[in-house]
Amino acid sequence: MLLVQSTGSDEALRLNASNEKLSSDVKETAGMDNKENGSVDTKNPVENGQLPDPAHWAVSDVVNYFKAAGFDEQACAFQDQEIDGKSLLLMTRNDVLTGLSIKLGPALKMYEYHVKPLQTQHLKKNTW
Repeated sequence: MLLVQSTGSDEALRLNASNEKLSSDVKETAGMDNKENGSVDTKNPVENGQLPDPAHWAVSDVVNYFKAAGFDEQACAFQDQEIDGKSLLLMTRNDVLTGLSIKLGPALKMYEYHVKPLQTQHLKKNTW
């Protein structure tokens, strides 16, 4: 299970990089499962304060990530469009704002506070 600390708003999730226990009122989990489409098991906890590489996420992992981030209603758009981790990493701002049929406010927050940082994290890890 992936442990994330919710800020109680639509802002980016803050990851707990230390080994300290999170208080029970801010602890949420987003299950990351193996899927038939070849996704890798990503049930490992957050390592070094960062999420597992989204390139290995299945569609359900992407949906669970956004649900844990507080975007329950909008997460289904990723399911409907079959957005897995690799697709998520390829998405542009315009894709999120117009291609998912999500209201503009949540779409902007999802892209700026979640999609873009995940893309940056992936690039930093996989670029020499």
